[in-house]
Order: sequence, then C-alpha cells, then structure tokens
Amino acid sequence: MSYTAKDVQSLRQTTGAGMMDCKKALEENGGEIEAAKQWLREKGLAASAKRDDRENAQGVVTTIVEATRASIIKLKCETDFVASSDGFKAAADALAQSILEKGEAGLADHSTTIDDLKITLKEKIEVGETIRFEAAAGNVLDFYNHIQGGRGVNGVIVEMSGATQEIAHDVAVHIAFARPRYLRREDVPADVVEKERATLEIVTRNEGKPEQAIAKVVEGRVNGFFKDICLLEQPYAKDDKLSIAQFIGSAQIVRFAQVEIG
Repeated sequence: MSYTAKDVQSLRQTTGAGMMDCKKALEENGGEIEAAKQWLREKGLAASAKRDDRENAQGVVTTIVEATRASIIKLKCETDFVASSDGFKAAADALAQSILEKGEAGLADHSTTIDDLKITLKEKIEVGETIRFEAAAGNVLDFYNHIQGGRGVNGVIVEMSGATQEIAHDVAVHIAFARPRYLRREDVPADVVEKERATLEIVTRNEGKPEQAIAKVVEGRVNGFFKDICLLEQPYAKDDKLSIAQFIGSAQIVRFAQVEIG
C-alpha cells in the first residue's frame, strides 16, 4: 500500500517522530498508519531507554475518593511544563480511576498511553506510587490534594473509624503539611529508633551535658523524635496545643497514605 505526504505529516503529529522515521515506518508497514504507529512506538521505546538516567522529579499527583474506595497515584515526568499540560494531567486522572476500580491490574490498561506519552513528549515518563484503599464497613474515607501550578503535587488519603467526614478531611490536610512517616510510635521499626537514639546521645555528649543528665536528655529528645514522625503524637496543624490524638478524641485513624512530587 502506498502512502502520501499527508500520511507522513499525520504520523509525525500523532507520534512526535521525525519525518524520515515516519517515512521509514510507513515503508516498513505497507503504508498502514496504525502498524506504522506501533513500529514507531517500539523504536521510540528503544530510544527512550537513553533517557533512563535522566531525572524525572516533576509530575502530577491525582487523588480520587468515591464512597468506600480511594486511590492516589503519581505520574512522573522531567519538566513542570509537561506536568502542567492538559494531556498529561488527563492521563494521570484516567490512571487513578483505573487503579480505583481495578487496583494494580488497572496499570496494564494504560501501558499504551504511557508509551505514547514518552514518544510525543520526549521525556522520561513513568508511573510512581499507586495506592488504593477499600474502607471497612462504617469507616470514613477522605482526602486532600495540594494544588500548585494547576496540578496536584501533594496528595493524601485517610481512613478513619468513628469520625465525621469533616474530621477525616482535617486530618488529611494536616498530614499533607506535617508529613508523618508512621501512625503511632509502636509502628516505628526498632532499628530506626535505636539509630536515632545513638545519634542523639552523641549530639548530647558533644554539647557537654553532665554524664548523669545524658540519659534523661536523650530520652526527652527521642520523645521529640516521635512527635515529629508519628501522626498521633504530632501537634495538630490548626491548633498546636492539641496533639492529633487529642484532636480526634474517641475516633481512630485506621491508615493513611501520602504521595508527593519530588
């Protein structure tokens, strides 16, 4: 099958490939446009391997909550220009919806779209974290997604029991800005605690504290460490006289997840 200059131009516009590459693709595939696109996709993927060592610290975070389900995903790219583009954000939205509906299996539905973006945008594009929550009966789900430059950059989902929607949302907002690593101090791995304790002891000794006071000072600083990284012990962002545990009262935080750009 022959092809025309218009076919070459159309192929260039849809794939972002060079003119000679488009001609070669059409020649190799008998003028069939879809077959030529696939040929270019395969060649484009091979070329994109050269970009694997490039940093892709930009991107978009998309968060969805529907009734008892929630998903949060990160789609990564190299520049904020691409991250803020409508097509890139739409791809992230579609991916988040698939994860919401199918879990990790939803990734496969969008592999072709991601491959196409790599070719047309000529950047290192890949899926980052993907998280899905299915809330237990009676529990509340809420989220917060901090928007910057027209795109989500810091997303949180939280599941709570015995809480109102308003409380769950306030906790999600707090998490976005306080960035806890664990829910409670019992969740912190023992090796992490011991490493921090050892570091704090060295710092305390270097400050010239009396030997008899070192243990007490270190213990106080370890408690401060827990307040920094454990959600329930953090001072509530809207009222630092209260801890999160005090703010939520008899309600319970079942779990949370946070995904950020960078």
